[in-house]
Amino acid sequence: MTTGKINVSVENIFPLIKKFLYNDHEIFLRELVSNATDATLKLKHLTNIGDAKVEYGSPIIEIKIDKEGKKIHIIDQGIGMTAEEVEKYINQIAFSGAEEFLEKYKDSAKDAGIIGHFGLGFYSAFMVANKVEIITKSYKDEPAAHWTCDGSPEFSLEPSDKTERGTEIILHIAEDSLEFLEEFKIRELLTKYNKFMPIPIKFGTKKEALPKPEDAPEDYKTEYAEVDNIINNPNPAWTKQPVDLTDEDYRNFYHELYPLQFEEPLFNIHLNVDYPFNLTGILYFPKMSSDLQMQKDKIQLYQNQVFVTDNVEGIVPEFLVMLKGVIDSPDIPLNVSRSGLQADSNVKKISNYITRKVADKLKSLFTENRQDFEAKWNDIKIVLEYGMLSEPKFYEKAGDFVLYPSVDDKYYTLAELKEAIAANQTDKNGKTVVLYASNKDAQHGYIEIAKEKGYEVLLLDSPIVSHLIQKLESDNENLTFVRVDSDHIDKLIQKEETQISKLSEEESTQLKTVLEEIVPKANYSVQLEAMDSTAAPFIITQPEFMRRMKEMSQSSGGGGMFGMGNFPEMYNLVVNTNSELATTILNTSDKSVQEGLVKQALDLAKISQGLLKGEELTAFVKRSFELIK
Repeated sequence: MTTGKINVSVENIFPLIKKFLYNDHEIFLRELVSNATDATLKLKHLTNIGDAKVEYGSPIIEIKIDKEGKKIHIIDQGIGMTAEEVEKYINQIAFSGAEEFLEKYKDSAKDAGIIGHFGLGFYSAFMVANKVEIITKSYKDEPAAHWTCDGSPEFSLEPSDKTERGTEIILHIAEDSLEFLEEFKIRELLTKYNKFMPIPIKFGTKKEALPKPEDAPEDYKTEYAEVDNIINNPNPAWTKQPVDLTDEDYRNFYHELYPLQFEEPLFNIHLNVDYPFNLTGILYFPKMSSDLQMQKDKIQLYQNQVFVTDNVEGIVPEFLVMLKGVIDSPDIPLNVSRSGLQADSNVKKISNYITRKVADKLKSLFTENRQDFEAKWNDIKIVLEYGMLSEPKFYEKAGDFVLYPSVDDKYYTLAELKEAIAANQTDKNGKTVVLYASNKDAQHGYIEIAKEKGYEVLLLDSPIVSHLIQKLESDNENLTFVRVDSDHIDKLIQKEETQISKLSEEESTQLKTVLEEIVPKANYSVQLEAMDSTAAPFIITQPEFMRRMKEMSQSSGGGGMFGMGNFPEMYNLVVNTNSELATTILNTSDKSVQEGLVKQALDLAKISQGLLKGEELTAFVKRSFELIK
């Protein structure tokens, strides 16, 4: 037996290891199972190339809990180590790796920006154990070795009577980490980090029903056999070629990733690239809500089938973090801060590749089955609209598949829309005017007036639509978007012909004075317009620019650059001078009757915009009943 001291310059490295990763000390299991996997895969490689003259067989990794003895055993049948290799890899290389890692990152110990701790490896065991043993036998014909360390720099190394190839690590669990002796806790960690490791992981046993014999009697009772409980799927769907997978395989894998998700995904995108970087994965489009925040942290990042994180911002383009699925890449640096990650050239290439791949898939779905794509549009539009705003490369391709639905459920690409409305919806200044509604029910009256004129009205109702149309207008000359209730229809699309007012200039001035005395100035700006005599006498509109700026500032989270988040709502009250009501109001000499007419008409206009509430609504109902007595 030999004893020695591990040569470290960091004093008391074990308490540092424990303290540094205290919030994340559960990763010890991920690290040790990853090491066991590496040892097994190395053996596979050596047997494949003929360097190891042993039978590879069907190795597994086994995790055992000894609750009474306060121990956890992690056993592999991999490459194993000789005593000389233990000295080299455990006492020298692994320790210096752990020391270097700590030296580099201990100042940012609580920085959630460090997204992985690979490299710390074996010594993460001391986050939960006050003593660690390694019993290992190499695939080479050499004696087994037994290494012991009690969390101080002293270690002992002696021969072992282990006869089977591979390594067993025994953790003597510290008093402050006894939770890891609970079966449910270890199962939870193995499921979280090692669910898709490439080597089968055994954790206990389970009973499995044996097939019923053909000649079984009627009173046959099902027989059970005790079998290994393999808790992982070593060959998950993303490791296979797309041609080898069916739609059902993709759906099954989705439910394997998200066991509590009962809705089916809309479609998936299989990522598979090996140059200029290595990346595989499957992304799923789930049904989307309009709440951008609720959807995040659903994509899982793996490195060689080992779970790393579900915070993939910086790796996946921002607009796609609302999707679900898996990305696996050995080329993503893990021991870096988020700012360092975003500056990494490999990560930028990966992000660009994912953007391109998603855009190509969307285009092919649109081309191959437009009807199906249209049916799914409302469930995916929020992601695509966000992508157009946040990713220039996605925006370039989006014209091929992004849709603009009408209130009558017709779907146009932007090019199709411009062609469809150019003849009828181009104003006297040569601008093509796209009319849109954000709520079919609330703006129903305005939509109907526009449709009577033969105009097409889009339904654009996502929370970021104001930002999107601003961008579309800046990139498409002579194209403007206006909400259908932002002015009366003849003003929205101005043609050469104009209506003549029945009222003289003097009468119009007199009517405006009467109205402004009664209509609240704080919220309404009175405008007189000569419209068709059949048009509504009073129309409430909200100026497009003001409303759009307010919406943009609110969806940006706060007051926005113009500080308009808390700006009071301002509306235009458009009064049709050719309506009979306008003439009646003007010619009514009884001031109280005149005021009653104006208030009643204003309240009716408010109702059409959903603006009449509370006290005002109660007063309106009371006044209306008075009128029909």
